Amino acid sequence: MGAIVALIGFNLAPAVKNNWLGDPANNPTVDQGLHSTAAIITLASIVLITVLFRGLIGRLSIVLGMFVGYVAAALMGIVNFDTVTQAAWLGLPDFHLPANPFAEPSLWGLLPAFLPVVLVLIAENVGHVKSVGLMIDRDLDPLTGRALLADGVSTVLAGLGGGSATTTYGENIGVMAATRVYSTAAYWVAGVIAILLGFSPKVGALIFSVPAGVLGGVTVALYGLIGLIGVKIWIDNRVDFSKPINQFTAAVALIVGIANFELRIGDVVFNGIALGTIAAIVIYHVMAWVGRVRGTQEVATPIPGRTEGASPSTAP
Repeated sequence: MGAIVALIGFNLAPAVKNNWLGDPANNPTVDQGLHSTAAIITLASIVLITVLFRGLIGRLSIVLGMFVGYVAAALMGIVNFDTVTQAAWLGLPDFHLPANPFAEPSLWGLLPAFLPVVLVLIAENVGHVKSVGLMIDRDLDPLTGRALLADGVSTVLAGLGGGSATTTYGENIGVMAATRVYSTAAYWVAGVIAILLGFSPKVGALIFSVPAGVLGGVTVALYGLIGLIGVKIWIDNRVDFSKPINQFTAAVALIVGIANFELRIGDVVFNGIALGTIAAIVIYHVMAWVGRVRGTQEVATPIPGRTEGASPSTAP
């Protein structure tokens, strides 16, 4: 689990670099120097606010740092306000009623191709639930099924209205780690406010006007925090990295995730998070099984049939 959580954060490192440079892939004429400067200002603001202030201001370092970076980017002239000024204050989203699936027989042939993508969502959701549990010092494993069900229901509801699929987001866990605010009431309030703001196109345009450089400064901290949560799992559970089973499980999974390996099967693409997760699970359990059968390898989990603490092999 530590390897899976860590690779989720580190897998996003290329996206951070892309934002830091102003998203040159989509904006080839962008001034990378200005965006990098905005990113540095944003990151420095987050760090300084965190250590200079306590209480509410210190906990809002992510938001306040982003605000400082946005103002700096506006002064540097890399914020496009055209869409903000043209957008209306109030408006309705563009809803689309679901089409009749029986009118498009070809749709049923496409559905199986999307089923493997569920592995990616499962990897993210399970890793995120484990991360939150570590942060609040609670065992949330029994709630993993509920989290997966909620994700599926929200995706169905979004699809019925013409929206895209939903998933859990590592950015939220990074914010929780930085602010140390874990109250579910806070996220209920945030969700209601987000729904209300969704009826204001001007607010949406303002959010989309945030330059890539500012996002780079924020995400370099948030994604890094997610990776460190995975490391914290190892520390808290006293994982023994002198054992090959732990070495290979973590090493292979992290490299696959950080390098963002890809596997293409037809039109379906498995990214580094999914492949790294599969690698961690397969390597760990295969090595554990072979080690138990051959008696050549100490494993990191209790051997079935033995009482807890009966053997050193039960240590993490």
